[in-house]
Amino acid sequence: MSIRTSYKHTVAASYIGYITQAIINNFAPMLFLKFHADYGISLEKLGLLVMINFGTQLIVDLLSAKLADKAGYRVLIVAAHIMAAAGLILFAFLPEMTPDPYMGLCAAVIVYAVGGGLTEVLISPIVEAIPGDEKAAAMSMLHSFYCWGSVLVVLVSTALFTVLGINSWRYIACMWAVVPTVNAVYFSRVPIAELVKSGEGMTVGELIKSRVFLVFALLMICSGASELAMSQWASAFAEQGLGVSKAVGDIAGPCFFAVMMGTARVVHAKISGRVDLSLYIGICAAVCAASYFTAALSPSPVVSLFACGICGFSVGVMWPGVFSLASQSCPLGGTALFALLALAGDCGCSAGPALVGAVSGAAGDSLRCGLLFAAIFPLILLIALLFGGKAINRECRRTS
Repeated sequence: MSIRTSYKHTVAASYIGYITQAIINNFAPMLFLKFHADYGISLEKLGLLVMINFGTQLIVDLLSAKLADKAGYRVLIVAAHIMAAAGLILFAFLPEMTPDPYMGLCAAVIVYAVGGGLTEVLISPIVEAIPGDEKAAAMSMLHSFYCWGSVLVVLVSTALFTVLGINSWRYIACMWAVVPTVNAVYFSRVPIAELVKSGEGMTVGELIKSRVFLVFALLMICSGASELAMSQWASAFAEQGLGVSKAVGDIAGPCFFAVMMGTARVVHAKISGRVDLSLYIGICAAVCAASYFTAALSPSPVVSLFACGICGFSVGVMWPGVFSLASQSCPLGGTALFALLALAGDCGCSAGPALVGAVSGAAGDSLRCGLLFAAIFPLILLIALLFGGKAINRECRRTS
């Protein structure tokens, strides 16, 4: 099975690409309280690090559609992994090399976020273009590897923090940089197909004029916010709000969340085609809102942690599910479709955790208040589906 001719290697490289995405999105939040203690950085400013990460990815999303058409998928996906590796290495050393450690963290985050933005835009169409049926199942399975990558990051990092000490975080960051470095080489060799022929895909302007696409964009914003508002603050919430140790907080918070989200995506891959995807996403949005209320309001730490996991399961179908619905509705959307959807999703990923941090800071550093506010995101998603679901289903039937 030759690397240069078998699309199985393309799928494998894409899976690793999403593990890379998990590394750059989940490693830094595990150190928020460390940075708060060592550098005196407020929770609100640490929340802005997440906003900077996804805000940078948002800008890259906006520019990447034209870049992909000119440079090609292979050049950009390799460059994405190189940027991700470079950013992780800078993350380890820049805080001590700059007068303001926070500025050093910001600079490093921007570098790896460029890689993350390109990865988010390119990997989904790369997998969508691979010959074969069951696109929705393949998309959900692909996105499940972001979850398994998140679990890997949390478990391995927590084990290393325990064995080597939390002060070893710089070396652990460099260790994680090996993953995108190796995958950059892998992606330089695997076959990559075109999603649509050059010149046949819809333009950004054509997509923006579509009312159905605007519904998808709102769904992606709410999906990203619903997912990241919990996952990015789960570790700190478990430590501060529930009074558990860092090791327990990391495993019971973001790790449990990621396991449940990954499980939901595998389940969706298995039942894809047998359920109404719009209805399924709507039910999950209602469950997601309930899980936020429970996590924030329950007096029991065990119940709150369980609600974090339920939240992970409920958001699992949102991102890949909206991608699949949009791909069915806009079969000529091409790279522009995935770029704009990633742009909308990253808007939510940026705003969700930042708003949780801002509300928490305004409430006296109470993360419970921040998470209670975050219930608004799945509620908006549910409302958007109720009003736009018929148009989506009608468009999917027309193009099927």
